[in-house]
Amino acid sequence: MTLYIDPPTWPGHGRLWSHLVSDVSYEELHAFAARIGAPARAFDRDHYDVPAERYADAVGAGAVEVGSRELVRRLTAAGLRRRKGRGA
Repeated sequence: MTLYIDPPTWPGHGRLWSHLVSDVSYEELHAFAARIGAPARAFDRDHYDVPAERYADAVGAGAVEVGSRELVRRLTAAGLRRRKGRGA
């Protein structure tokens, strides 16, 4: 069981955001997100959007810090990548 998070570098809504993903399953991802208090509305196709101020919480709970490219590589290798416009 491994969850990955990239640095909070993605701007939106006046904040910076990270992406949290699983390399095992969406069930694992949803369970981890619930444990760190991420709301269900933060789920976007294949990841959770995590605001910069919650980044340390995710890492402290066990998410592994990786770069954005590595995060996408792991998500794709696990067969869990869902691109925009290709279904939910």
